[in-house]
Amino acid sequence: MALNDDFLYDLRTANPMEDIARSYVSLKRSGRNYVCSCPFHSEKTPSCYIYPDTQSFYCFGCGTGGDVITFIKQIENLTFMEAVKLLAQRAGLEMPSTDSRSDQLSHRRTRIYEMNRLAANFFYKNLVNGSDRSGLKYFAERKLQPQTIKKYGLGYAPDSWNTLTDMLRSNGYSEEEIVDAWLGGRGRNGGVYDMFRKRVMFPIVDLRGNVIGFGGRVLDDSKPKYLNTAATPVFDKGANLFSMNFAKDSDSTRLILCEGYMDVIAVNQAGFSNAVATLGTAITPDQARLISHYAKEVIIAYDSDGAGQKATQKALNHFSDVGLQTRILHMENAKDPDEYIRKFGADRFRLLLDESGNAINFLLDRCEAGLDLNDEADKVEYLKRASKALAGIESKLEREVYISRTCKKCDIQPEILKSHIDSIISREVRNKKNNEWRSIKSKAVVRAPVSEMSSHQKKREARAEELIIYYLLSRPGEHTEIARQAPAEIFVTDANRRIYTAILEKLESSENFSLSQLQNDGLSDDDIAKIAGIIAKNRDIGLSPEGFADCAELLRKSSAVPGDDGTASLDDLKNLFSSKKKPQ
Repeated sequence: MALNDDFLYDLRTANPMEDIARSYVSLKRSGRNYVCSCPFHSEKTPSCYIYPDTQSFYCFGCGTGGDVITFIKQIENLTFMEAVKLLAQRAGLEMPSTDSRSDQLSHRRTRIYEMNRLAANFFYKNLVNGSDRSGLKYFAERKLQPQTIKKYGLGYAPDSWNTLTDMLRSNGYSEEEIVDAWLGGRGRNGGVYDMFRKRVMFPIVDLRGNVIGFGGRVLDDSKPKYLNTAATPVFDKGANLFSMNFAKDSDSTRLILCEGYMDVIAVNQAGFSNAVATLGTAITPDQARLISHYAKEVIIAYDSDGAGQKATQKALNHFSDVGLQTRILHMENAKDPDEYIRKFGADRFRLLLDESGNAINFLLDRCEAGLDLNDEADKVEYLKRASKALAGIESKLEREVYISRTCKKCDIQPEILKSHIDSIISREVRNKKNNEWRSIKSKAVVRAPVSEMSSHQKKREARAEELIIYYLLSRPGEHTEIARQAPAEIFVTDANRRIYTAILEKLESSENFSLSQLQNDGLSDDDIAKIAGIIAKNRDIGLSPEGFADCAELLRKSSAVPGDDGTASLDDLKNLFSSKKKPQ
């Protein structure tokens, strides 16, 4: 069911693009606009722009763009209707009456949220009041206080095959829905059984307070030790972080990245609310970007064993990609933060955080592992490893300091090592540019359906079409005359014709045009991103009425020019326009 245009206008007005973006990313002024690091791909140099005058955003790095609804959809992983509801709730607007079943995915997600909330309450009550006290005993042995157990909603799944599923069925949920939420599994005989059994339970909560999944830990030696919710319509373990719902409200500009749920809870109980953990996997680029929205620095507090150190090295790369400063927590006489706090207390842990070493020292120490620097061959190997680590330091001043320190350690001339590192940096810059270009071309091919290959083959015409679309968006009051001079039929690319037609139809039927209305009418996220890109790329160029007429003329003649390979560039168009004498 489509939403009323007036409601979408009010929604957009009540949720300024810059205010919504500011709640997720750090904005910096750039003239009349704002710029930020894109929340949708990893980057060190900000390339995402927020335009208050058009209430739109566009990333020149990855091509993502749209309006406030698109932004919320993508950053919160919501459907269109869910994003509208979130923004309406934020602004205190009453949603128009709609049939929630009109959006099947939204309905599925709502039902899963409800089931997860019931399941979390079931596990908690079973932990606190159930006859099996083994879960409560486990948490007591880990020195958790009652208020901490309540804060995190910790629970216990009974040693039963059907207690939870029976409870959910009694509350009106079908077996298919229970399996969809990953709270139940389908047996060989076709029946449904409880997925979590005889485990202490850790609810996973998103930034809006919804229970999106669970982690369960056994209390014996059975396998698997940890069982986490698999992918569902509301849960992606690579895009969420345990306890981020608490950490995001911390006053600290740094986050503590722990390895497991219990580490996070112990750190939080000790007074550090800025602790998070991944959900059973190594940290992902999406998780690193999420952290970068709320912190400037990360302290990695992984276990001191081999696996923890290897995971630390992987995490450093992702944090570097999003421009986060990284430090490493070195714990002596304890394997993890939970054990350290229980042994030495919160004050010692606070000192440990303040004295944590930087990532470069960690990497250089790792470079020396297994080598004897008194051996010439090992010294050469160390310098090769160290050169790669030092090449990753962006600050020239900081790099010089570590180069000098490394040279003293190995007794070589700094100029030699610096020259070698400079060559590594130059090579990596070239490779990065080549990889980025391949990625952009790959994404462009993937995003363009086969039926729209004409947009690649007719580059000159496609560019003219984009200029006409921009001209239309810049002069919405003239849409009737623009449509007369440049009817959709003269467009040669499918995507641009579809977008142009949709905009004309909406301008004809609505007084308050916005990108939100086009989404409401069914244009895809890719279409909306393309429109946002057209606005962003042409706002400083503009197009005169004469230029618009030239574009329309080019499109009319295009089909009558056999053998045109469409390889003309934007410069060709500019030359064409400038060759026309404007009326005096």
